[in-house]
Amino acid sequence: MDYRKLGNTGLDVSRICLGTMGFGRPESGMFPWAVDYDQSEKVIKEALKLGINFFDTANIYSHGDSEEYLGKALKKNANRDEVVVATKVFFSPSDKPNQAGLSRKAIMSQIDQSLKRLDMDYVDLYIIHRWDYNTPIEETMEALHDVVKAGKARYIGASAMYSWQFEKAQAIAKEHNWTPFVSMQNHLNLLYREEEREMMPLCEDQNIAVTPYSPLASGHLTRPTWNSKTKRSQTDKVAVSKYDQAETNDMEIVKRVHEVAKKYDATMAQVALAWLLQKKQVVAPIIGATKPDHLASSVDALKLNLAADDIAYMEEPYQPHALVGAFTKKNNDFTR
Repeated sequence: MDYRKLGNTGLDVSRICLGTMGFGRPESGMFPWAVDYDQSEKVIKEALKLGINFFDTANIYSHGDSEEYLGKALKKNANRDEVVVATKVFFSPSDKPNQAGLSRKAIMSQIDQSLKRLDMDYVDLYIIHRWDYNTPIEETMEALHDVVKAGKARYIGASAMYSWQFEKAQAIAKEHNWTPFVSMQNHLNLLYREEEREMMPLCEDQNIAVTPYSPLASGHLTRPTWNSKTKRSQTDKVAVSKYDQAETNDMEIVKRVHEVAKKYDATMAQVALAWLLQKKQVVAPIIGATKPDHLASSVDALKLNLAADDIAYMEEPYQPHALVGAFTKKNNDFTR
């Protein structure tokens, strides 16, 4: 396993991050394709065996099951001082007042609930899951700073927002000598490259660690056709909204990924990950594995060095996509 500093910090993280959105009770109603604790622990044990020390979850995943499963498995199988745990705040399964968003009240309440589920004294990285149009960013940044100063988080990060929002938050933190963001968890893969316009150059300029989610486009970059009948493909409405609208054009990219994979005697998933890993600011793509064997294959992508002409060949058919991830005021939905 290779390790890299998390942006402008001294924190060492593995170049593959295990995403745990798929851990939880299917009957919770959030993710019918989620796997139970026993299966989750097997995946986490395999990750640790492979040298993965970076784990990502969120308070909303399966209504807290993911945090519980991750915390329990790490307590049994890992040295807490060696692993890096990230969780998130913003969403809530409840539509009651003060349960979601990035108000001071919500942040202070949600960090304590997350730590209780994780059975940990602190998280290494506390991430705001989306931008909150209903709370002054000054309130949010000061609350996050206080979470860090209270020892409940070591660093803070952000996810899925416009670059102007990210820069505004950083400027306010600097102005008040508050804790700044050290990472950006954004939507980036060969089928969705809108982040290359502004967010990626901004992160490179400021040495912000990029930890892309959906690196395999919800499985669309792992097979030459999209007619797979997996449980997730049939029930994940978010994945459908992200990718199916651009299927006609994107299939040419998928075709080229398949060709390049054959050339390198690799899997399509390995080629898609290798494309991400060669980007300067990409520290660790988040791999949402639900089976142990998914991880070994992903780690092998670290050994794959793509030629410049192959990268250009896969990128060439890309056409602009509708923005996915960053919220507008109209879709500032706390319960998604």
